[in-house]
Order: sequence, then C-alpha cells, then structure tokens
Amino acid sequence: MVDFIRHQFPTIVIVLTICMAASLQVTPAQVDALVSKLCRPREPGCAVLVVKDGSPVCRRAYGVTDLRSPRALGPGTNFRLASLTKQFTATAIMLLVRDGKLRYDDHLTDVLPDFPAYGKAITIRHLLNHTSGLLDYEDIMEKQYAGVAEDKIPQIKDAGVVALLKERTATKFTPGTRWDYSNSGYAVLAVVVEKKSGMGFADFLRERIFSPLGMSNTVAYEKDKNEVKNRAYGHTPTATGWQETDQSSTSAVLGDGGVYSSLDDLERWDRALSAHTLLSEKDMAPALTAAMGSGGGPLLKPDGSLARVYGFGWFLDPLHDHRRYSHYGETVGFRTAIERFPDDHLTVIVLANRADLDAPALAESIARLYLETK
Repeated sequence: MVDFIRHQFPTIVIVLTICMAASLQVTPAQVDALVSKLCRPREPGCAVLVVKDGSPVCRRAYGVTDLRSPRALGPGTNFRLASLTKQFTATAIMLLVRDGKLRYDDHLTDVLPDFPAYGKAITIRHLLNHTSGLLDYEDIMEKQYAGVAEDKIPQIKDAGVVALLKERTATKFTPGTRWDYSNSGYAVLAVVVEKKSGMGFADFLRERIFSPLGMSNTVAYEKDKNEVKNRAYGHTPTATGWQETDQSSTSAVLGDGGVYSSLDDLERWDRALSAHTLLSEKDMAPALTAAMGSGGGPLLKPDGSLARVYGFGWFLDPLHDHRRYSHYGETVGFRTAIERFPDDHLTVIVLANRADLDAPALAESIARLYLETK
C-alpha cells in the first residue's frame, strides 16, 4: 500500500491541482449575480463580455433594446459607445501619423490655417491627451441656448464644434501645462482626420479600422447617411418608469462619442489590439504613454488636483498592482466601459442602454472576480 501511494503520489497531486484550479474558475453565474442587482429582464439593461487569454469566457446580455418592441439585448446588439469612441479617433490619428501625413507635434493651425491664433500653441498631441485647454463645446452651447428646451436645440456636428471654437480667443490654460478632459479636442481631431485623409470621418473609420478588422456592424452614425443595425436605444429612469432618451443636441458629434458597436465587434477590436493588427507595438506605444506635466512630473487639473493618468484615448491608471488600459463612456441614455489588463490577458467590456448603471464600477467588479482567482 505504501508503494502504491509512493508511485501514485505525482498523479494524485496533478489531479488535486486540476480540481483546485477548476474550483477557482469564475463562472457566468457569478457575473449574473453582480448584474442581477442592477438590471431586470423586461427593462433596458446591459451586455457584458469577458475575454481571458484571448478567448471569450463570458458573453451575457440582460434586458431589452427598447420598451416598444421589446427585443432582448444580445452580443450582436449595437450600443452607442459614447467616449469609448475616443480610442477609435485616436487610432485614426495614429494611422495618419504612421502613414506620414501628420505628426504629433504639428500645431492645430498647421492643419486648420483659418483657426484663431491661439491654436498655434495647441499640438495634435495636446488634443489626444486632453492637455489642449480648449473650452468645452457643451458648456458653450449651454450658455448659447440657456432656457431653450433640449428638443428645440439643433444637433451640432464636429465641424460645428470647430466653428464654435473659432469664435473664442483663448484656451482655459496654456496648452501642455494642465490636464482637462476635452470632448472638444476629440471633435477637432475628427476634423483633422478629414482634412489630412480627404475622407469623411465615418468613412475613414469604416475603411481603415472597422472593415479590415471584420467589425461589419460598427458604425459612426450619421443620420440619413447610414444606419445602426440591431440597435439598442438609450433610456433614463423617471419617477413613473422609463423615458427613451436616445439622442440629444450633441449626439451627432462623431469624434468624441458617435460610434455604435456590439460585444461581437468589440471582441474583434480587443483581439486586434492584442495582436497589433492595425498598428505595430512601436506605433501604438505613444497611446499607452502617460501624458506628463512640465518638468516631467504628473499633470494637474485646472483646479490644482491630481489628474488621472491618460495616453491617447486610454486611461492608464492601474487597478492595485495590475496594469490597466481603460475608458468609460457616458451620454444621454447610455453608459459604457472597457477595461484591459495586458499582463493578465484579461478584458472586460460593459455596454448599457440605461443611464442609471455605473458601467465602470460594474466592469471593475467583474474584473476583480477574475483577477482575484488567478
């Protein structure tokens, strides 16, 4: 008997190790438990994707696309990404730099010669990492249309944002000296893409990013020009139920938040980022390099507080000791988040068509399940 145990001990250890590893695996039911506290079956909800070691290990959807159909949300349902769009806008700029049509240190007035003189101090890099100091176009519109009902305010587009900024005479601070999250900067970048490529921004994204990656249902939505297939509609809770809040006066601005996509297509996007399909590791490096303040120190916000670490279209702050690239999106009726942990080969994506869901918090909670059971 002793000899049997001695001879079989390695096998027993292997079996026990496999069983222990299996017991530590995260199950979709654990993700369901997190989401069920936030979403109900016949309400607007969310879709969740977890990719581990290059393969989807959890692909779930909860709730309905709208309250008129209603159709169940699924992995092919397209949500407005809001600010997750910025990683595509940044990639478009990086492709133009790679092509030799643009440089990160080019000034805004080099690309848009009719921009006011204050644009001479703003570089493409400043626009990408939110250190341009440009005034927020939404704040400008709020003052311009003070007292006007939202449904009476005409939709503005990227070129309209540039036109508003041309009416200004200065930035909020000297470009490069502070960090201030800027939707205006990314709307301007969409116009830069058009100027340097000779193509419409939506067309450039389709031809240079979405089509090559097989993201066939992803689109920068332009009313009366294209359509969003299998679409989720945004919703906001009210005292009496749900109100469909799908479009606003700023919803036609593409560069900062106008892309619609699904879990299925974003899985392709995640795979391309890992494989460096569109941009080599060297070409991608500037996007994953933290913007720094003068003297090489950390950047501060205009109020003097410490800014979050940001590259080009990605927040770069870690989760404890786990390196993380992330972004969130927030617009009328939609909340979104993506969290990528390159060293852990883990990605979590949350897309919601309801305004009361904290997508970044949910994505982080799901990520913790997997990070804590490595």
